Amino acid sequence: MTKITYIEYGGTEHEVEVANGLSLMEGAVKYTIPGLDGDCGGACACATCHVYIPQEWAEKCDPIEELERDMLDFAFDVDESSRLSCQIKVSPDLEGMVVRLPKRQY
Repeated sequence: MTKITYIEYGGTEHEVEVANGLSLMEGAVKYTIPGLDGDCGGACACATCHVYIPQEWAEKCDPIEELERDMLDFAFDVDESSRLSCQIKVSPDLEGMVVRLPKRQY
């Protein structure tokens, strides 16, 4: 289990333990984190699991792939720290990671 903190747009923090091997999206859905829907179930076929990953954590995640980059075109308020949480697998390297949620999901 790896400790992940999800921060809602309004600032509410949710510190949870996510099983290694699950995606950040699966962890958020398991704990019903508001603002992260994951409508496609993790198939990288929507953008409702858009999150912001701080640079110090982004370097510990797998690199973004073309399909994910294409799907981010459908997300709200994308910036250089944007990722789809369904594409980031939780591992012990992510212990203490902070994930910020956007104002809204599409």
